[in-house]
Amino acid sequence: MKKALSITLLLIATTIFNSVCLAQEKKVEWPERTAFHGVMSTTFHPSEEGNLVPIKTRSGEMVEKAEAWMKSTPPSEFNNKTVKKKLKQLYNESKALDKLVKNKGTDAEIKAALAKLHDRFHEIVEICHHKEGEKKHDH
Repeated sequence: MKKALSITLLLIATTIFNSVCLAQEKKVEWPERTAFHGVMSTTFHPSEEGNLVPIKTRSGEMVEKAEAWMKSTPPSEFNNKTVKKKLKQLYNESKALDKLVKNKGTDAEIKAALAKLHDRFHEIVEICHHKEGEKKHDH
């Protein structure tokens, strides 16, 4: 009887613990962040291997996604001056990258500008993940 009670209590405790953990792991949805990341990941990672075709063909789309993200209404926990400032920087840097691509900048210039934009993206992600209580973003 004691063993059955112990097992029952253990199952109840485990269920409660798992429920609490799952609630804490729930990610905050921000569709514009996800959309921007989609373009960033499919352009930045190839650039690391010297393939700049994706960014050269999608730089305008990057600007559109950055603008949509900047103009979106952030989830309440991210609706602050710091995030808004970083999003404006991201947008401006996206426009600068697009201009560089359109003006036939060198591959080195384009790659450097994309790396800078990628770093800015991660600044924003880190702010958001820190607030969500999550571990560091890994592309």
